[in-house]
Amino acid sequence: MNVADLVHGVRLTPTQRRIARCLVEHAGQAAHLTAAEIAELAGVSQPSVTRFATALGYDGFPALRRRLRELATAAPVQNPENDLQGAVHTEIANLTRLAAQLGDRGPILTAAGLLAGSRPLPVLGLRSAAPIASYFGYFAAKVHPDVRVLDDGGSMLGDRLEQARGAGATALLAFVLPRYPRETLDALRDARDLGLGIVAITDSPVSPVTELADVVLPASVGSDLVFDLHTAPMVLTMVLLQAICDAMPAGVQHRLEEFETSAARRQIFTE
Repeated sequence: MNVADLVHGVRLTPTQRRIARCLVEHAGQAAHLTAAEIAELAGVSQPSVTRFATALGYDGFPALRRRLRELATAAPVQNPENDLQGAVHTEIANLTRLAAQLGDRGPILTAAGLLAGSRPLPVLGLRSAAPIASYFGYFAAKVHPDVRVLDDGGSMLGDRLEQARGAGATALLAFVLPRYPRETLDALRDARDLGLGIVAITDSPVSPVTELADVVLPASVGSDLVFDLHTAPMVLTMVLLQAICDAMPAGVQHRLEEFETSAARRQIFTE
């Protein structure tokens, strides 16, 4: 076991991840530093170091430092990888789990059926999930006649949900990723009250969205760097879009041909 193993899989804030990376990079030195010295080395406050130790399950920093000293005196691990390599290997493992999960096509096909039949199709993603919602929306708009990306919060979010339902929407796709914005969950409750079916892409089968969604599609989020890695959720997003295309083949081909004709006429692309 090494220092990286102490924090692997633990949900940490960005500040706490800075501390974790500092400890990994200075493992031998850190075992003999005070909390204040660790804070200075990592560029954070001393209370942040104390909260970091508590987040790992220790009573305080002294207990964590004792564990660091134990690891420092243990036999060295042969061919240890650095933290950047470890993050990539974690994502490979996440993708491997996703591939195994897709061995059961039932959930993805059920989700695709719900979403393919919704006109319009609202797509919800706030904060860290907003770019993924936009990414899905960009490509989905090429095959679906009316995709509405909801990536801004505030009081207008409820209005846009009501407008989508009034225009005929029957289902909604939601991206709900750590740290699970409260506003996203509130919006999904509103969507349920409006009678919308909910498909959720999230990080875990036990995330807060599971009690609100009709179909939950989990894909693990990497947490080994300062900010989350959404590799598996991004792959699952495009797998879901493929399933949606398969659920409405005739319309998809027609819309793709229309787009290609328009793109060629307007010379949008260089190739």
